[in-house]
Amino acid sequence: MFKNYILGIYKKEIDMNSIRNIEVTLLLAVGLLISGGVVGQLPLALAQDKSLGKVEFPISCSPKAQETFNSGVALLHHMMYAQAEKEFQKVAELDPECAMAHWGIAMTLFHPLWAPPSKEELKKGQASVIKAKQLKPKTPRELGYVSAVGAFYDDWQTKDHKTRIAAWGAAQKNVLDANPEDVDAGAFYALSLLATAPKKDKTFKNQKEAGFMLEELREKAPEHPGLFHYTIHAYDNPMLARRAVPVARGYDKLAPDVPHALHMPSHIFVRLGIWHDVIDWNIHSASAAKRQSTDTMPLHYIHAVDYLIYAYLQQGQYEKVLNLLNKINGVEDYQDSFVSAYGIAAAQARYPIERMEWEEAASLPVRTHSAFPWDKYPQYESITYYARGLGAARSGDTKSAQKAKMRLDELYENTVNKGEQYWSVIVDAQRKTVDAWIKYSNGDKKKGLQVMHEAADIEDSVDKHPVTPGSVMPARDMLGDMLLMSNNLEEALKAYEVSLKTSPNRYYSLYGAGYAAESSGNQEKAKTYYIELINLTTNADSEQTRVKHAKKYTQKN
Repeated sequence: MFKNYILGIYKKEIDMNSIRNIEVTLLLAVGLLISGGVVGQLPLALAQDKSLGKVEFPISCSPKAQETFNSGVALLHHMMYAQAEKEFQKVAELDPECAMAHWGIAMTLFHPLWAPPSKEELKKGQASVIKAKQLKPKTPRELGYVSAVGAFYDDWQTKDHKTRIAAWGAAQKNVLDANPEDVDAGAFYALSLLATAPKKDKTFKNQKEAGFMLEELREKAPEHPGLFHYTIHAYDNPMLARRAVPVARGYDKLAPDVPHALHMPSHIFVRLGIWHDVIDWNIHSASAAKRQSTDTMPLHYIHAVDYLIYAYLQQGQYEKVLNLLNKINGVEDYQDSFVSAYGIAAAQARYPIERMEWEEAASLPVRTHSAFPWDKYPQYESITYYARGLGAARSGDTKSAQKAKMRLDELYENTVNKGEQYWSVIVDAQRKTVDAWIKYSNGDKKKGLQVMHEAADIEDSVDKHPVTPGSVMPARDMLGDMLLMSNNLEEALKAYEVSLKTSPNRYYSLYGAGYAAESSGNQEKAKTYYIELINLTTNADSEQTRVKHAKKYTQKN
């Protein structure tokens, strides 16, 4: 079944014309659907599958349990884990002898692409696996699935998260090998490849393998939610993002009311700097999440709003950002999740930093939502101190910047002690960036530049995490600023250009590149970057200083 995807990993390419043709085809298909036409089989399954896509995961349980089970698996593939768990609990109620109900519950608790589960989640997951085994799965296939999720929970007290994720991936591969026509087995194995992909691998080997497998699977199951969702994650990187445009354009058709399905396409549009799409998708995602809120605001709301704020900032729409910040801060109780922690902290910090309002950044409030359990999330609380330290150092208050740096050092140690390997890299880059600007502001420019180079290299050694649309402020941009201030103009230009390669159409980077090119006498590049900035900000609230400068330059030259 998967005979072609390995051979295709390093050969398959899609140019922009192909993507445009596919997008046009999709748009025509949607138009026919709206007007009552028939396009393939896509619209036929939506009503019967509760607008979740189409999952056919046969189990040896009662017919009533089967239907609910399929909904649970669909939600699992959408990464709507809390909702999926409720469906699997219903399965257990409908058929108390159904072992796969407990497989499903265990699967909702370890979130392969997210953060490691808590001890409580690990205990609950292990108990679910034990229960599933006690009920004796009725077929070798079911036993394979139960054994696979069990591999993640085995000896969780002594094995680290990375080891257990790898064990799950290997066991999931066994399920696929034994059931080569099982679409869900293929989808979960592809997910395991993404979960085990080395964070510093810039060739994206695992992502390519997963992506091409998912493309082939989608030919067999064109309405399966996991094949859409995981393809976006597979191609959520600078090298491969364009491959996912057709999938991103089509995901919401499967699940028009699922907040995460409405959000996921923006992962690709962020990578391509297509801000109007990031905005549109996350407006719908945030609205859907808010409709589902009860006493606690779900993590999908703040996740969508953080992406939305990031996109508005790139277009200079600051009034809309302020409106969203007021809404964020008006929510009293957020779901306890690393997604909520990141979104709350990042949204507050982005606003002053992207606008270069350094004194405002220096006075950023700490723990804006005091009831939130910040002690559990040192890797995200660091964002606030990064903004405060950077803002203080760049506005000349090195004493306050040093205090922020000391707190960042503490948060870095706490992050390391938690075993958060990826976020340890990010927090290390943050504290070094602040330290570099302290040294530079205190007059040690040579040492400041040295440390700033180190910070940028550290941050760039890993790709961005799916929880974020982009760095709160890229260290490479901060290096560009420091080089610009040191009159190292060509090096400054290179720094901004490196930043733009991984984060295209960023307001801050475009202006920095344009100004560096202008200052070095490179008129052609200066005009190119300034025109891009002008076009980017056509919907800005007002004509901002940086845009005014860009317009003045391009008019004269």
